[in-house]
Amino acid sequence: MTRIIECVPNISEGRDRAKIDAIAAAAETVEGVRLLDVDPGKATNRTVITFVGGPEAVCEAAFRLVKKAQELIDMRGHKGEHPRFGATDVCPLVPISGITMEELVPYARKLGERIGKELGIPVYNYEYAATEEKRRNLANNRAGEYEGLKKKLVDPAWKPDFGPAEFNESVARSGAVAVGARKLLVAYNVNLNTTSTRRANAIAFDIREAGRKVKQADGSEKQVPGKLKTVKGIGWFIEEYGVAQLSLNLTDLDVTPMHIAFDEACKSAQERGIRVTGSELVGLVPKQALLDAADFFLRRQQRSLGLPEREKIKIAVKSLGLDDLAPFDPQKRVIEYQLANAADSRLAHMDLERFSEETARETPAPGGGSVAAYVGALGAALGTMVANLSAHKRGWDERWEEFSTWAEKGEAFRRDLLRLVDEDTRAYDGILAAMQLPKENEAQKAARKDAIREATKGAILVPLRTLELCVESMSVMKAMCEKGLKASVSDAGVGALCARSGAIAAYLNVRINCVGLDDEAWKKDVLAKADRLKAEAERMEAEVMAITLAKT
Repeated sequence: MTRIIECVPNISEGRDRAKIDAIAAAAETVEGVRLLDVDPGKATNRTVITFVGGPEAVCEAAFRLVKKAQELIDMRGHKGEHPRFGATDVCPLVPISGITMEELVPYARKLGERIGKELGIPVYNYEYAATEEKRRNLANNRAGEYEGLKKKLVDPAWKPDFGPAEFNESVARSGAVAVGARKLLVAYNVNLNTTSTRRANAIAFDIREAGRKVKQADGSEKQVPGKLKTVKGIGWFIEEYGVAQLSLNLTDLDVTPMHIAFDEACKSAQERGIRVTGSELVGLVPKQALLDAADFFLRRQQRSLGLPEREKIKIAVKSLGLDDLAPFDPQKRVIEYQLANAADSRLAHMDLERFSEETARETPAPGGGSVAAYVGALGAALGTMVANLSAHKRGWDERWEEFSTWAEKGEAFRRDLLRLVDEDTRAYDGILAAMQLPKENEAQKAARKDAIREATKGAILVPLRTLELCVESMSVMKAMCEKGLKASVSDAGVGALCARSGAIAAYLNVRINCVGLDDEAWKKDVLAKADRLKAEAERMEAEVMAITLAKT
């Protein structure tokens, strides 16, 4: 999975658009970084900037942004409603996909170290990047704000993690910065069929972690917690839409995901005679949050979970009512889709005609390896289709989980094989790149030879993996021929034929790519494995065809 992180720096400028744009633009100068949002606030005199990309690129972009903010913002004259202690007040890194929090923390600390060393700005690490427990809480690090920084910096208990521990002229201008690693915060509003802010607040108090204060018999008040952990919320009335909403902050989707917050809001609203009509996302959301929501609602309906991603996203949008107030475009609202570009989907996202045209061109790639993976993906898709149809068959309701499990397996094979369509072409490009290395002296010749050998091994391992997946996927087709919908047994049989064709095609690519490889021992092992897999593909196909022919 591609590693993606988000950075959400808050700068202490919300009124001068020229400065705001110049600071935000600094992040865009880094290749591989996508600026997603710039949200200024006049009253707070603060702007929230959001950009995403790979960890190294995002950290470089964050550094450039902090540097530009240091140049353009003078904290000595700053006033605003929001707590702050620096030109770049906070700079959190957030894991989105392909990276754990544990893996992200070193990036946050290294970024803080660089800011402190190269820019001379005091840095406090917070949340998961904190060096001690009291520094986990951002409010503790920022206590006293900019005005109290001169005293704070000389306090041994609050010595910065990086940067100067003195209020010199440079620090007087730019203040300090909190650099952290934290989980994604999702701003999520739930729409109600009422105009009453009081009733909306009552529902918010039901579900938010803090709950509400309840008066006791003796006149004292007791804080009674709400239903959901890591949820903050209030009720408000939105004049633009003429409805009340629950304004929720979901601070840890691993603890309380979007669909659980929505579901509990529906329950509490119904208990109070109110109906939830839909919901609204503020900003962007990770793809997995919508996929998890789709699975949640599919399970409730006792429907197969083995559906393609695009279909699941549609189910999540409709189930959560994300298009209640305005159209919801996943391409603009899902972080991973915002990052997608033509290079990421060069072949796999082409339509059928375009892919066949690309294959027919006077170029060696895409070639047999890519076509093998695509044919295998079609086979897995057919097996998945039969599993999904079987899970939905009238009278088989008690078996939906059995078929859903097979459909999920088939869908996983389909996705992996589709990925290999492009991977095969990239492997070929790797060989071409190695062949273009210089060979002017003996050292360069040796290095070039080694590079070509390793690139060739990569070009062998890709079709070998295609061969392996095609064989493994045939277990889905066989199960569907044996147990699935009888009317679709031929589809499962065709799926097995496609998988077998993809396997044999991949086998041929393994063999042709081995020609000329000078690592004989490695080549011998690979070819032996390929021979075993080819034999298994032929055996599986014969079994599936026998079952199919017996039932047709």
